[in-house]
Amino acid sequence: MRLGVLDVGSNTVHLLVVDAHRGAHPWPAHSEKAVLRLAEQIGPDGALGEVGADALVQAVDAARTAATGLKVDELIAFATSAVRDATNAADVLARVRDSTGVRLEVLSGADEARMTFLAVRRWFGWSAGRLLVLDIGGGSLEIAAGIDEDPDVAVSLPLGAGRLTRDRLGVDPESTVPPAPETVELLRQYVDAQLDPVVERMTEVGWERPVATSKTFRTLARLAGAAPSGAGLWARRRLTRSGLRQVLGFIRHIPPAQLVELEGVSVGRSHQLLAGAVVAEAVMRRLGVDSVDVCPWALREGVILSRMDRLASV
Repeated sequence: MRLGVLDVGSNTVHLLVVDAHRGAHPWPAHSEKAVLRLAEQIGPDGALGEVGADALVQAVDAARTAATGLKVDELIAFATSAVRDATNAADVLARVRDSTGVRLEVLSGADEARMTFLAVRRWFGWSAGRLLVLDIGGGSLEIAAGIDEDPDVAVSLPLGAGRLTRDRLGVDPESTVPPAPETVELLRQYVDAQLDPVVERMTEVGWERPVATSKTFRTLARLAGAAPSGAGLWARRRLTRSGLRQVLGFIRHIPPAQLVELEGVSVGRSHQLLAGAVVAEAVMRRLGVDSVDVCPWALREGVILSRMDRLASV
């Protein structure tokens, strides 16, 4: 079966097409993305601006056309925190539906965490024991932990790299001046305060293997010395807290416009790297995690696996 997954995230609109069936590795047949940075286009009133909505409609329509050309049997389309949290979400969703024919399902933060947890569980298997899964997106941070394929605890916090870059750092991607030290410190304090309610809850659940997913963690791991993407999907990648602190220590002094010059840092979200590093350091520190394994599977794969499970049960 050929499945298309259209992920409208806070940074990108990503179409992933896979040939999959129950019990098999969902092999990618096609992948394309458009960088929209929707999390940074939310206005003071909490609404997604007209420019962002226009770009979203165009990106979804292009993805639908591509999926049709690739003869996708089913297109699963969903949106995460940028659309979920927008005060005009209903209007945006209606416009996308009317203009493209694509109905976007809005995932809750908890569902996002659960789907990502499922993907990580399938990747590492039962031998990994109790898992802790951390995922930093553009709009939110997801944390989940448990022993089964469905986590015991799944939470979502408004600590995405794009959201914090916009709201807390006020960073211009073209800026040639790094954020002031006091601004970065205030961000750290804010992140710590947001983590307060969940630290004890997650610690009570416990885990044996901490894992991180997302572009943010992969980039930070690469800067800390992990294998590059060219080493392949199966290369083991790990990020230590000490390595992360070293990365945070030098990127906080680099102007946003120059971060893209670092190896492994993508153009579309380079200016979000500092905020993402602050969140990563805070959550690892607060949960007492010394290192995380970096998993290449995340939300999209979790959605695919969940869909295949449902088809197999019919």
